[in-house]
Amino acid sequence: MELTFKEFLRGGKEQLSAAGFAEVEAEHLLAHTLGLTRMDLHNPLTVENALAAIGDISIVEETFWKLLDRRCANEPLQYLTGVAYFRHLEIKVGPGVLVPRPESELLVESVLTHIEKLSGAISVVDLGAGSGALALAIATEAPNTHVIAVEKSAEAIYWLKENVSFIDEKVRIVESDVSTALDGVKCDVVIANPPYIADGQELPADVRDHEPAIALFGGADGMKAPRLFIAASARLLKPGGFLAIEHHESQGDEIAAVLNIDFQDILLHQDLTGRPRFTTAVRR
Repeated sequence: MELTFKEFLRGGKEQLSAAGFAEVEAEHLLAHTLGLTRMDLHNPLTVENALAAIGDISIVEETFWKLLDRRCANEPLQYLTGVAYFRHLEIKVGPGVLVPRPESELLVESVLTHIEKLSGAISVVDLGAGSGALALAIATEAPNTHVIAVEKSAEAIYWLKENVSFIDEKVRIVESDVSTALDGVKCDVVIANPPYIADGQELPADVRDHEPAIALFGGADGMKAPRLFIAASARLLKPGGFLAIEHHESQGDEIAAVLNIDFQDILLHQDLTGRPRFTTAVRR
């Protein structure tokens, strides 16, 4: 007997809960299957119209169960739906690119607050841009900025180009290692989210098995990549230029010590859970 819409949604929630995942993820997967938003699922007429357009609820059910099985096998939810939500943006993501985290939204907020104090055109460089979430949030929320997104991973570049073409084509993409990128260029702001997880640190299975290691691990102590990003920032920033760099909650003192060579006004900031998550500084 064919299940009703409510029955297989309830079954999906039970399957995810039994596997240790949040029940709400079933709504995201079902909405994706139907081509709707999650909020649309609470509108019976919208759901009815979507099902009528598909014509066969068994097709929806089969697709939904397959997505549930993949999620229970630890594929990231955002890879399954193809979308990650970051501030006001829908960012396209998939295998090969890091899923943008809510913790990074406060990093962007700090940069935007600083930009508000400046006048004229502001040049911003996003080092290790990945999907482009940070660069595009700044470009769309601060229209007086000229944003350059630097990324070296070919897999991530694919998603970066997708998002730039869809959201804001004015963002310039530079495919390069941060250590050599934009030689001779000077900018007003650098925003950086380097790989900062210590090699060998245990991670959730969906992150460990599916997200790119190149965007996660920063060396034996997690500080190798942040040091390179800070050196690049010092090279790129004008005197008085502003840096915001994300890091592990345990790295605040080490980050400050590295920054102290070329930067001043070093401030450690907490994320939404109260953990020290990023540091801002001003180029001497």
